Amino acid sequence: MARVLVAKTGLDGHWRGVLAVATALREAGFEVILLGMATTEEIVAAAEQEDVDLVGLNVGGHIAVVERIIEGLRARLPDLPVIAGGTIAPWVVERLAELGVPSFPPGSRLADVVTAARNAVGESTKQ
Repeated sequence: MARVLVAKTGLDGHWRGVLAVATALREAGFEVILLGMATTEEIVAAAEQEDVDLVGLNVGGHIAVVERIIEGLRARLPDLPVIAGGTIAPWVVERLAELGVPSFPPGSRLADVVTAARNAVGESTKQ
């Protein structure tokens, strides 16, 4: 079973999307570690300690914070895939794509998030 760490990157109070994604991933067979609001250091440490196969970041509208988290993850866990969702402007979707991070702005289908997660970890990696 693939393990995914889901973390919020901003201090907004909106949890509906994060919980919907976590539930969809669990229902699809992933083991989900819901970290909640966390700093770059906390996210990187949790990814290492929990030996996850994927990190899902909730973007609270602050791309610079997300870029720092991606940089921190890649410095310590260079092969760990990352996906992102949340309040993401079109230009941020493009910027994340340039970093190889699939992103899911408001209105994205949960099925698409699950498909991206499966693709990121490889269907046969931990089934």
